[in-house]
Amino acid sequence: MQFIIMTRGYQTEEIKEKLVDLLSSSKTGLSGLEISERLNINRITTTKYLNVFAAEGLIKQKNIGNVNLWFIEEGTEKFRFPEDFFKVKTKYFEYLTARKEKLAYNLVRNCFHSTTQPVKIITEIIVPAIQSVYDIFDQGKIGKSELNFLEKIISNSIQIVNLENFEIDPKKNVIAISADHQSTLFSEAASASFHADGWQVYSLGDMSSSIDVLFDLDLQKFLTKVWKSGTGIMVIVVFSSTEESMKFFAESVNSIKLKSRRSLYLAICGDMKKNTEIEADLIDEDLEAILQWSQTTFESSVS
Repeated sequence: MQFIIMTRGYQTEEIKEKLVDLLSSSKTGLSGLEISERLNINRITTTKYLNVFAAEGLIKQKNIGNVNLWFIEEGTEKFRFPEDFFKVKTKYFEYLTARKEKLAYNLVRNCFHSTTQPVKIITEIIVPAIQSVYDIFDQGKIGKSELNFLEKIISNSIQIVNLENFEIDPKKNVIAISADHQSTLFSEAASASFHADGWQVYSLGDMSSSIDVLFDLDLQKFLTKVWKSGTGIMVIVVFSSTEESMKFFAESVNSIKLKSRRSLYLAICGDMKKNTEIEADLIDEDLEAILQWSQTTFESSVS
């Protein structure tokens, strides 16, 4: 949720940009009074802004004697989107492969503070990085240990977006399932994207260990608990890198759909072969297409 506060013709984003520039040029940090004077904003309003930006993680405070100083993490900058998406995507992957964990997280935070479309951070920056990391692993350029380390950095990056507060519509519900380990990060990325789009998200992670004849009953019980009122719609999104697991989870969800009179939908995200017979309301490799279809399906259900 974006805060919009008017002060002498400035909006929050303008204040944020000016504050980043101001603190970036200070090596020791600045007091609230100094910030107030340099931005030409009254002290009380400045304090409110500083507290909001501190809560967002954009700035930090430290005590030097009896003085409270505000400062900004090294490397923090203000981006201009959509122009800077390619630049940030390249930089994020460079930080990943150089194992510069802290810089990767700071970059994602910077992006979050620089755009009103947090979903784009996932779809334009993080998802391409996931695919690139698996590509260099398949090419033998990194080993399993390094792959696990990079997966952890990406997962933590996704959580930076996922842990933010967004206004949630209780009528928009989604369950995200990963059918195998290699699809887990894509499932996490989708969960964060849905969350940023105002969906109530239930992310189940890697469910490959649950592939057995009783899975549809287990999923039905879970669905009953989290979707008690049955209001709005429920979309179950399955992410899979193999045809076998894709087919299993699709059949399980479809068996539940047959028994349900509510607005329950199935979307499959994975590489589909042309002759594969899998039934789903949507099958697509593109996460953005899944998000757009889910929103359109919701809007059609309430119109």
